Amino acid sequence: MSVSFDINSEIKPYQVEIGEGLLEATLKAAGDSIFLCDSFFEGRLVPCGRPVIAIDATEYAKSLDRMSEVIIRLRDSGATRSTNLIAVGGGVIQDVATFCASIYMRGVSWKYLPTTLLGMVDSCIGGKSAVNVGQYKNIVGNFYPPDEILIDPDLCGTLAVEQKVAGLCEAAKICYARGEDAFARYLALHPSAELNNINLSHLIELSLRSKKWFIEVDEFDHNERLLLNFGHTFGHAIEGAAQFAVSHGVAVGVGILAALHFAWISTGKETLPQSAVTLAAHIRGLLAHIDGLGEVLAATTEQDLFDRFAADKKHTSTAYTIVGIDQAGRLQRLALPRSSESENMIRETFKAIRQPDFLSAAE
Repeated sequence: MSVSFDINSEIKPYQVEIGEGLLEATLKAAGDSIFLCDSFFEGRLVPCGRPVIAIDATEYAKSLDRMSEVIIRLRDSGATRSTNLIAVGGGVIQDVATFCASIYMRGVSWKYLPTTLLGMVDSCIGGKSAVNVGQYKNIVGNFYPPDEILIDPDLCGTLAVEQKVAGLCEAAKICYARGEDAFARYLALHPSAELNNINLSHLIELSLRSKKWFIEVDEFDHNERLLLNFGHTFGHAIEGAAQFAVSHGVAVGVGILAALHFAWISTGKETLPQSAVTLAAHIRGLLAHIDGLGEVLAATTEQDLFDRFAADKKHTSTAYTIVGIDQAGRLQRLALPRSSESENMIRETFKAIRQPDFLSAAE
């Protein structure tokens, strides 16, 4: 049994299908296709008889200077304007596929099979690529959605705990951003790091339908969709300062806690709204399953964290831009003046996340 729905993109509408066995069905019907995949899946794809471009899905694989290698391998594999590129992997593969499919021969069709929970609940829709240049994370990119997204929950069976936590942190963020009803329905599914007793198809559908609203009202990140950056400005700084020893989704989870801590500081350390307290408790419960996370955070430096935060592409020349919460716990975009007061609160937040009790403390 499967479920499908459309994303009404201004670039082109595309379909999402969620169902078991979709990877094997895709392999049987590959046709004139070329696969771009995480090296982990190369062995499963080769028997289908179509060319396979396998790359190690590390953060460094999505750097701009690595894109030319994929383009050359597409050409060497015989890709033409009518070739369909099938991407199989997590967020790194999606970024590479989105970017390369959009520029190869001025654009070829492609479909995407996410293999991580984070990819399934979040990044697979929206059509964005994010590519690193030098030390700057996600500094270039574009919008080029696939023609079809095929989500096979069975693939979650091989995921490590950290990958499950990463996906749930993003799903929690999306549902919280969508509003009280979506977040309540998310919590009612009892999401946990073990993924035991969870109807994954329902969780994935809820998260994607929640994100679908943001995409369809603000596809190009001008207003509402920017709220989905909650946790990302702090999270990207954490991810980089940890030398990517912390995965993106886990860094976003810590970044959500950092954003809530910042809100606590900025309100004179008043108690946060109940919805935010509930979110923080849930995220802390998920992050508790990541061995050594506190030690990794402690090994970062406050100055490096701040420098990476200050270099985020979302800021303006006069303000630091983050997503925080209002008095009711709803997300809101904040423009913090580049002042000593703002800098001190940001530094205090980074100082806090490096403390041994941060992942268990409650505001």
